[in-house]
Amino acid sequence: MAGEGDALAGLWLEGQKYFAGGHPDLREGEAPAFAAVRAWLDAYFAGDDPGLSPRLSLEGTPFQKAVWRQLLTIPRGQTTTYGAIARTLEMETGKRVSAQAVGGAVGRNPVSILVPCHRVVGTGGSLTGYAGGLDKKLWLLRHEGVDVSKLFYPQTGTAL
Repeated sequence: MAGEGDALAGLWLEGQKYFAGGHPDLREGEAPAFAAVRAWLDAYFAGDDPGLSPRLSLEGTPFQKAVWRQLLTIPRGQTTTYGAIARTLEMETGKRVSAQAVGGAVGRNPVSILVPCHRVVGTGGSLTGYAGGLDKKLWLLRHEGVDVSKLFYPQTGTAL
């Protein structure tokens, strides 16, 4: 975890791609936000409704922040696609947005699980694009009660 005052600035899974080892607030110790984050995560992993997310301080480009705001609207137990997020952003901004650009921003999400990037899948149900690893993405989706029967691994086309 990385904190910025009373806000969570980073939460990564062990071995996660884009782990922010250079984050300015990543150090030994206890940030004020960590107790609330631990309580939220404990409830989430126990299968309970963790309630509202602890306060977040997300550092990124304006585009990345727009994508991350979209991630926060995906309800627990549901998924969306990179293309659907792109279309929503196009409607909001009037500018062309590609699903690939959305994928890049999703992959750079600095707060795993609380900003639910694991709820985004490829068109047609391709289980793709999780910096924490596809095995963890699949576990999180199942934990939330997502019907994964229509999802598949993109490299092989193998159904789950």
